[in-house]
Formats: sequence, C-alpha cells, structure tokens
Amino acid sequence: MNDNKADLKSTVWQWADRIGVKVREIHLRQMQQKWASISMKGRLTLNTELLDLPEALTEFVIVHELVHLLVPNHGKLFKGYMSAYLPDWQERQDRLRSL
Repeated sequence: MNDNKADLKSTVWQWADRIGVKVREIHLRQMQQKWASISMKGRLTLNTELLDLPEALTEFVIVHELVHLLVPNHGKLFKGYMSAYLPDWQERQDRLRSL
C-alpha cells in the first residue's frame, strides 16, 4: 500500500507543477463524505479510498482539487480549466459519482 501512497503523492506534485499551483502539504486519511478537500493555503487532504480506485478517477479528483487553488467555485472558469487539463473530466466525474 505504501507504493500507492507514494504514487498518489507523486501524481499530485506532477499536476501541481503542470497547473502552476503550490501544494504545501498532502494528507491521506479516511473521509466519510468526500474524496478530497483543499485549503486555499495549499493543504490537500485525500481520502484513502482513492488508493483503490482506477488511476483515471484519482487523477480527476486531484486535478479537481488543484484547480480550486485557481478558482474557488465550480463556475464557468473552473470548468474551463478542468476542460483544458482533463478534456474528459465530465466522463470521469460521472464514473466517480456512479461508485
């Protein structure tokens, strides 16, 4: 399981670099209500259940949270960034919601 955690964190760092945002901390813990959360200070908390999901879905969750560092809501601009970084993000979101 440790390799998965390292891979997950590595994916976060790669995406943060690509999007141009600063992640200060990455935490993994069990979360009841959501897949992840991020503070405007760059503290990212990921649900440990992400370790059991397909890579495409964990990537969606990571990109979604990191884009929140650029846009705090889910408006047009947010969706524009999501489409720029993950053109199939809506399909991934639907797959995640169906779980």
